[in-house]
Amino acid sequence: MRAHHIDSPADLDVVRESYDRVADNYAHMVVTTGVGDIRRHPWLKASIDAFADTVCRLGPVLDVGCGPGTVTAYLAERGLDVSGVDLSPRMIENARRLHPQCRFSVASATDLDLEEASLGGVLGWWSLFNLLRDVLPQLLALFARALKPGGHFIAGTHVGDEDAVRTEAYGGVPVRWTTHKWRSEHFVDLIEQAGLHTVAELRLPADEQSGPGLVIMAKRPA
Repeated sequence: MRAHHIDSPADLDVVRESYDRVADNYAHMVVTTGVGDIRRHPWLKASIDAFADTVCRLGPVLDVGCGPGTVTAYLAERGLDVSGVDLSPRMIENARRLHPQCRFSVASATDLDLEEASLGGVLGWWSLFNLLRDVLPQLLALFARALKPGGHFIAGTHVGDEDAVRTEAYGGVPVRWTTHKWRSEHFVDLIEQAGLHTVAELRLPADEQSGPGLVIMAKRPA
């Protein structure tokens, strides 16, 4: 029996298939345009750098929803003991192709079997917004439990008042998923209700590529 059960989202297979379809286009876009590469976005890079500096001596780091592995590889270059997981097998194929020096595996965030106090850091870097509203709090509680005392969680997500249903993405590829948007204060509340203490927030305005966003870092109390 799993120590911490999380409900499996009803749309899990549909979301997986959608990300499999767009994986090649998305990986190509990151490599050729820099979209999604934190090195091209100073504030996002600064957030990840602060996270890396904080957790570098605390133990293993898990990048949940790593996509083609861009942030995972950056953290590995920084010397962290980091691995990445993603729901989409095709995303993981691209991650392994682009970053063969890193460790990647296929897994749903809702099916992770994480031991208590086993991780120095966890990332949910623009990878949790597809989760249903009743599932996300369960996952955050799992992350809080898996972190060592003093370990840190960092997340980036879309914010807003209305969800967005996507029917195509990354070059017109047909997809089917919902981007669940949260008010910034509500998202922070969810993280703190999971047992983590907020240490930093970065609120990002909309730009030509995306709507407004939020980056938040929180820690498990010592």
